[in-house]
Amino acid sequence: MSNLDAFRTEVRAWLEENCPASMRTPAQGEKDICWGGRNFAFQSEDQRLWLERMGARGWTVPTWPKEYGGGGLSKDEAKILAEEMKRIKARSPLVSFGIWMLGPALLKFGTHEQKLEHLPPIARGEIRWCQGYSEPNAGSDLAALATKAEDKGDHYVINGQKIWTSYADKADWIFCLIRTSTESKHEGISFILFDMASEGVSTKPIKLISGYSPFCETFFDDVKAYKKNLVGEVNKGWTVAKYLLTHERTGISDMGLPVPLNQLAVQKMGLEDGRLPEEMLRHQIAEHEIDAMSFVFTLERAKDEAKAGNEMGAYSSFLKAYGTELNKDRNELIMKVNGSDAFEWEGQFSNDGDIPRTWLRTKANSIEGGTTEIQHNIIAKRVLGLPS
Repeated sequence: MSNLDAFRTEVRAWLEENCPASMRTPAQGEKDICWGGRNFAFQSEDQRLWLERMGARGWTVPTWPKEYGGGGLSKDEAKILAEEMKRIKARSPLVSFGIWMLGPALLKFGTHEQKLEHLPPIARGEIRWCQGYSEPNAGSDLAALATKAEDKGDHYVINGQKIWTSYADKADWIFCLIRTSTESKHEGISFILFDMASEGVSTKPIKLISGYSPFCETFFDDVKAYKKNLVGEVNKGWTVAKYLLTHERTGISDMGLPVPLNQLAVQKMGLEDGRLPEEMLRHQIAEHEIDAMSFVFTLERAKDEAKAGNEMGAYSSFLKAYGTELNKDRNELIMKVNGSDAFEWEGQFSNDGDIPRTWLRTKANSIEGGTTEIQHNIIAKRVLGLPS
């Protein structure tokens, strides 16, 4: 038996013993997703146990070094873990901007002390992070940001405003782009971490067309941020920000693909002569499933490249642009499959309108993390080499 085969056997046995039965069913909306953090309310004891057990092994972040709370697994071992979790339909124990975005940036640009302080709590789900990037007058042109920091020796005093700050009202800490110099647009930005409980931080939720309010306006009024939490060099935060965005865009692209649409359609509509009764919808679902399968393979290849140490760079823009359109198309088809039931907005039958609310929420996928138009510009210039 090879080392990888032995590892698979070990993982399979551990998951069978430690993954609670209720964590082997699909999440039914936001309430079933574990975000972690100081104030997170677990929906069940099983949800808490699943996070605790996976976090203790470092398997919430399997490829991070053990020193920083990770599992220390190779990319092949991490792939086996993912396969075995998928085999038993295990839910992700933790969804986290700390894992998805900040963690990779800290691993690349953070000091040893910063990694020791911030990464293990992320891996264990103890601290929930939000992202302070966009501003009212700095969206697609992010480098136009105006939130500023005044140097006070061992700390900065921050004043300004961020917008579209996802879950800022629930986050414990924020990773934030702040202007520390006005001499250069891009070379005057720094990447700073600070506690959302700091005096002078306030948030105001923004209600979306889905009826939910995951986004917030975030205000900073004389907020103290210590220099020990400056990631990378002062005025060089744009480099950190761009690297983080490649992970954000790749993450946004990887949404809503695991459950085949044809299975959902069969559950809802049944079969006639062994196939779905509506011919046009049948063709649309088949086309989508082919595209989704191709995209899954593309994502796997991209992840293998990233784990091998190759920079994603502008390639992440391709993944983000295509993945978000695929996700929107998927939710359009889910609406069609569910027929009139898809329009129920409230009530137990529809899980408080999860289907239409999710469909409406996907409209923001092509805006957040850089608009699709911006991604097309990046692809044209940096991937295809077209002239400006």
